[in-house]
Amino acid sequence: MQSQETYAIEMQQIVKQFGSIRANDEVNFGAKAGEIHALLGENGAGKSTMMCMLSGVYRPTSGAILLHGESVRIRSPKDAMRLGVGMVFQNFRLVQTLTAAENIVLGERGAFWRGPGWLKRKAEEIEAIAGKFGLPFPVDRPIWQLSVGEQQRVEIVKTLYRGADFIILDEPTSVLTPGEADQLFETLERMKQEGKTVILTTHKLKEVMFAADRISVMRKGKMIATMPKTETSERDLAQLMVGKESAAVTAVQRERRKTGTPLLVVQGLEVMGDHGRRMLKGIDFDIGEGEIVGVAGVSGNGQKELAEVLTGLRPWKQGAVHFNGELLKNGSVLGAIRAGIAHVPENRMRSGLAGSLSSVDNLLLKTYRSAARSRFGLLRTAKNRSWSQGLVEQFDVKQAGLDLPTQFMSGGNQQKLLLAREIDQDPKLMIAVHPTQGLDVGATEGVHRLLEGLRSKGRAVLLVSEDLDEILALADRVLVMYDGRIVGNLPRSEASREDIGLLMAGSREDAG
Repeated sequence: MQSQETYAIEMQQIVKQFGSIRANDEVNFGAKAGEIHALLGENGAGKSTMMCMLSGVYRPTSGAILLHGESVRIRSPKDAMRLGVGMVFQNFRLVQTLTAAENIVLGERGAFWRGPGWLKRKAEEIEAIAGKFGLPFPVDRPIWQLSVGEQQRVEIVKTLYRGADFIILDEPTSVLTPGEADQLFETLERMKQEGKTVILTTHKLKEVMFAADRISVMRKGKMIATMPKTETSERDLAQLMVGKESAAVTAVQRERRKTGTPLLVVQGLEVMGDHGRRMLKGIDFDIGEGEIVGVAGVSGNGQKELAEVLTGLRPWKQGAVHFNGELLKNGSVLGAIRAGIAHVPENRMRSGLAGSLSSVDNLLLKTYRSAARSRFGLLRTAKNRSWSQGLVEQFDVKQAGLDLPTQFMSGGNQQKLLLAREIDQDPKLMIAVHPTQGLDVGATEGVHRLLEGLRSKGRAVLLVSEDLDEILALADRVLVMYDGRIVGNLPRSEASREDIGLLMAGSREDAG
């Protein structure tokens, strides 16, 4: 297959299969020398998978990669770097105890056997590259002492030091302050002037329209469109990124119950992230009885921290959370459980279920102290087994037996078992984070029915999801998060894919 246009780097008919999941479906992509090319898409669109193949982390199932028109085989990151392709990942690949200079020369032949004089000369060389591209950082300081922005500069300089002509940045501003992001864009412009090809994978429309020369949009593993920045707009890109409104009848067209009094009231919530930055910035919202509130947003904008705060897994710095008329205890998992808050976490097998334990043991994890489940500190084995069997049947959990470790169950049945445990406690509020991620259509419908069942009983549901179809099908109201803030609070009747997409990308803020 011959390209009709000359590209410095090109991917033709790329397919990447992970088991039964096709992450990339015959994707064509090309970037020119001396341009900044933005690869846009929601989480799960397949853009990072494409770039991981270009940088040698993954190998394509089929398809071809060309550099300056010549077919190449990239079977490892070492191959990619030898060909001039470098990637800066969202999660940095740095050794915390080594200095910035040591990280950059790490892997170079004889790097730590040539004495301090050699390393000093290399440090001077690194400082010269950093200065040329506007990427200052202390080269002799250990990584753990550097800010997140400085660590990213180390990663970028590492690719430049190793001679990269094609530089891929994966969601580069997700960990940066606005000032650091502005500095990064100045650096990208310098790279462009040096003839480098910069590929920017992102979901932020404002940044794309500011920095990119051309834009490619992916959705659900396919390449949807490629165009010059001058021929599109933020609104057009948002529509391409999230898709058009479906004409199919969805759950939102059913009659909605009038929601009751506010059950959860969050006021001025400020929360710090694992890296010491503010992840929630004074947010306010409420959830009523008998209401499903969807939280939309691209990951990394505070949704994870919000769910952790409300379930007691993370303390808040400022603000207040009132639940069922009382002040919720800060940073107490047991307090959240006793208040009547249930939790379906993002990763069911890491923080929801114990894979080596049986269904019975997993169902007991939150109630084993109760009189119904134990007596005098001893579990009521026969009664607990009978109770577990009843839940398995009620929630249609298919398994070989109650004693089978849950790690051997399918993902859908694991999720139904987790929901069975949480719903059996008759919670007042269910916090469900990506509850159908990785599930097939049948299992997804089953989970949706369970959440709708809670609403019909007058319970509240906070649904955190990156799947707009799921949110639009289930939610009575949609909160949109961006950069740690709630930038949209939309009744379902007023929420469109296009508007939500713009809010998710930080292109505008809704006063409601």
